[in-house]
Amino acid sequence: MAGILGLDTSNYTTSAAVYDTKERRLYGEKKLLPVKEGELGLRQSDAVFHHVRQLPERIKRLREQYEGPLHAVAASDRPRQTQGSYMPCFLAGWGLAEELAEVLRIPLYRFTHQQGHVAAAAFGSGHAELLAGAFLAFHVSGGTTDALLIRPDADEVIVCGEAASSLDLKAGQLIDRVGRLLGLPFPAGPALDQLAGGSAEGDKLPRPSLKGANCSLSGVENQCRTLLQKGEEPEKIARFCLLSIAAALEGMIQALQEQYGKLPLVYAGGVMSNTLLRQRLASRFGGWFAPPELSADNACGIALLGAVKEEGLSCLLA
Repeated sequence: MAGILGLDTSNYTTSAAVYDTKERRLYGEKKLLPVKEGELGLRQSDAVFHHVRQLPERIKRLREQYEGPLHAVAASDRPRQTQGSYMPCFLAGWGLAEELAEVLRIPLYRFTHQQGHVAAAAFGSGHAELLAGAFLAFHVSGGTTDALLIRPDADEVIVCGEAASSLDLKAGQLIDRVGRLLGLPFPAGPALDQLAGGSAEGDKLPRPSLKGANCSLSGVENQCRTLLQKGEEPEKIARFCLLSIAAALEGMIQALQEQYGKLPLVYAGGVMSNTLLRQRLASRFGGWFAPPELSADNACGIALLGAVKEEGLSCLLA
């Protein structure tokens, strides 16, 4: 066995990846979708258009890295493993996966974007063995602030059951909205991370808004806007925003550990590449983070899940 192709066409990124099960090596190619200055995303019709335009080049560059045979193809076809979860942008990658599988006469596997994030985080942190048991995963991105109870599954490799979530604004949405307030480019995560590093004050966590293990983040945006109107420095506003997210996540973890015990923790999603969040959560709760390149949207986790379907979890283990 050798190459397993993975495709993921999220609302942020066009990506393709191959996992070579023989060499146990991962190859990836991705490109952000173009967003006009001052806007916070794309209409789904525009996202589908850009994916169709960008996918051929991603595949071409990927094949320049990996020239071996392909034995299976996998793709994300929706955001999450919940009833009614749907976004048209994923149809671009799924449609191409169906075509390739038919033309090449190879197996086709269907996963969700969220499953891909969790698998990429477990593998990227060096702990793919976690996929064989139960653990808690935080998927924190532009579209989700979810705490997930992960369990192995014979058919779907892993099942991501929602244990808690944000009741309103998602962490990535909050970061992008505060980034727009501060004149930062979209997506604002990297720039806000860098800006917050310029402020040495405000390390006392704000009080989180929690309902059980669920959090609410909408009030943080209003507080950041008020701080800006009062003339507060951008660095301090950026840090306050990230500390508020940290407070919410810490509160969620604490509540979930009281409910489920101290299961292993895995952190996935683009927001979890933030320096401040990684430092705070790791120092207090431990757990495992994906490297930054596997935290943001990518097809690597989808390729890894396809490999497990083909050969079993052992193909991901050293």
